[in-house]
Amino acid sequence: MTDQESLKAALTPIAAGRATVRIEAGRASIVLDVTGLGKAAGEELEADVRRVAEAVPGVAEVRVLLTSERRTRRLIAVASGKGGVGKSTVAANLAIALARRGRRVGLVDADIYGPSQTRLLGVDGIRPDAREKTLIPVQTKFGVPLLSMGGLVVEGQAIAWRGSMAGGALGQMVDGDWGDAEVLILDLPPGTGDLQLTMVQKHKPAGAIIVSTPQDLALIDATRAIDLFNKVNVPIVGVIENMAGYACPHCGEVSDPFGSGGAEAAAAKMGLPFLGRVPLELAIRTASDAGDPPAAGNGPQAETFAALAARLDDWLARNGG
Repeated sequence: MTDQESLKAALTPIAAGRATVRIEAGRASIVLDVTGLGKAAGEELEADVRRVAEAVPGVAEVRVLLTSERRTRRLIAVASGKGGVGKSTVAANLAIALARRGRRVGLVDADIYGPSQTRLLGVDGIRPDAREKTLIPVQTKFGVPLLSMGGLVVEGQAIAWRGSMAGGALGQMVDGDWGDAEVLILDLPPGTGDLQLTMVQKHKPAGAIIVSTPQDLALIDATRAIDLFNKVNVPIVGVIENMAGYACPHCGEVSDPFGSGGAEAAAAKMGLPFLGRVPLELAIRTASDAGDPPAAGNGPQAETFAALAARLDDWLARNGG
């Protein structure tokens, strides 16, 4: 492996798709694209790149040039503090509903270890193409292009990667060839660990949506997710309460197996917008699992997600158009 190849390999986990390198007589020249990163995040990435490059054998001097292109694309993270709250289903339907409002939307399945968006958007088994190492999103019948680890690995195969590898893969998906997409919906993995921190620091979402069920345990973990975004200065677009009420298909009586109104009350307590509720309905689960999310239809379930997308659309309009 040449010195230049060694340097490229060393930088891939932290700056995949952002670094162009050249080595001459032990001098490494690195062009680092910091498009979309805030000042602090750009400086942190530059420091990481410089530190890693200086440790590569054969490199005696490192020069880093920062570049940035004008882009209007904005990233909206859909997150939760814990798994099992239906975050991925909400993200898929929200992306489709937002696209139906006329926004040019892409979807990144950032849940590296548990990807599900290929199933939800009906593109199981379809691998994305690549052009000069840049991933080209898979087109779906809903007008929402998708990049997901689910399209890059064999179904059922464990993704046993360390954090740096997962972060590099996530960076490649965010930096894919999204064409004219103006908004990317990021379906983040649950929790507040290394992958989430890498995402928000290096790719700086314009805002975050928190998904929670009404139950106390989910709300405790959702609060932790909110705290993470607050600490890195990512605005909270609002809170969505999922699995909120179940209407019996036989008698019509509504019950609340996960409680009622907890997410709305928590949002009010923290001074955050409450975007709305998604009921616990079998039709939403079965249609989404079948690759035909209800947001693409015209029934009452579609209206639920249309209302959520309208509130997100309003937020986008108030915060940059």
